Amino acid sequence: QVQLVESGGGFVQPGGSLRLSCAASGSIFSINAMGWYRQAPGKQRELVATITIGGSTNYADSVKGRFTISRDNYKNTGYLQMNSLKPEDPAVYYCHANILIRTLTWRDYWGQGTQVTVSS
Repeated sequence: QVQLVESGGGFVQPGGSLRLSCAASGSIFSINAMGWYRQAPGKQRELVATITIGGSTNYADSVKGRFTISRDNYKNTGYLQMNSLKPEDPAVYYCHANILIRTLTWRDYWGQGTQVTVSS
């Protein structure tokens, strides 16, 4: 069984910062791309940022310059550093990973989501 467990969400005032973590556990041989997505009430889930196994990153225009995605391949953990949070950033943030499992197949996994609230 492979699991992604997110942590680090919470409440912050506009302009504040939060750091999300996504820990992958289970029978993992390798993790290809990792990413963060978010879904606000009444809206579709949208891409926030992705990072390849080699460290190449991609960001949504709305978070460029404010959010930083990173990963620790030894710990099978991904991170999303969110700075200068804005009132439009609140959502449930989901971690995604493309993982090579013990059957030597690549599968997509999602975390359970972590709530980020930005309010004064």
